[in-house]
Amino acid sequence: MNKAELIDAIASGAKLTKADAGRALDATIESINKALKKGDRIGLVGFGSFSVSKRAARTGRNPQTGKEIKIAAKKVVKFKAGTELASSVNKGK
Repeated sequence: MNKAELIDAIASGAKLTKADAGRALDATIESINKALKKGDRIGLVGFGSFSVSKRAARTGRNPQTGKEIKIAAKKVVKFKAGTELASSVNKGK
């Protein structure tokens, strides 16, 4: 599912216009982005939680040359699925 398909699904599920659904989705993504930039954790009960984690600097290896390279430390976004989401996905097996 891409962004346009998600907007269509939101519009039909919430009985909104596609334009309103698009603005709602954009506002949601922007709010999540701002909160993660501040280092906050976002928990959506039944869906999951987003958090920021620090990844330490480490030494890696260039697969083409085999040379060791230094990989810088950085922050990464993590998502942990909630119990309801995980169980609904597993029921589809």
